[in-house]
Amino acid sequence: MSTSIEQEMVLPENEVENIELLSSIENAHGGVTVEMKEPMDSKLFASKLGTSLSYWIQQKKRGVWIKLPIEFSNLVEPAVKEGFLYHHAESDYLMLVKWILETSDTLPANASHRVGIGAFVMNDKGEVLVVKEKNGIFKDTGVWKLPTGTVDEGEDIWAAAIREVKEETGVDTEFVEILSFRYEIFVVTDSVTI
Repeated sequence: MSTSIEQEMVLPENEVENIELLSSIENAHGGVTVEMKEPMDSKLFASKLGTSLSYWIQQKKRGVWIKLPIEFSNLVEPAVKEGFLYHHAESDYLMLVKWILETSDTLPANASHRVGIGAFVMNDKGEVLVVKEKNGIFKDTGVWKLPTGTVDEGEDIWAAAIREVKEETGVDTEFVEILSFRYEIFVVTDSVTI
């Protein structure tokens, strides 16, 4: 369950003014998420971020996530100067993170893989369904292969297999079982794939 953190930090009694914090939401893992929705001057952002970090540390928050829409790129430098790291980027935003608790960093890494399927489809006659690629590395090679594709975000593997076969062949299928798994690592170094 997420709860919104108050927008002002009250200073000790001998201080007179309230300091405005960045708007944030507590996450289920003991941290906070800042989702910038309004443009802000980078100097004002840097000031609010520093104050907010002090407050979150005082509150014993674990980590901070800052979601910056692409149009707020002016806020990246002040965040990086405060120790934030790039976590991941999508076409319309950048996610920055910082571990602030004085323990080992347990923030999850960005997703580092995609799940693909290859569908082995056999009819009652024992015939196997194969395709020739219209795109990709096997396009125009004459190679026959199993229908393949990638699992969409949030999609079950079995549903992806049924969907990919339908998309590539027009054939309706029924999922029976997973036959095997394969894990492959690609390392790119100086434009050479290992």
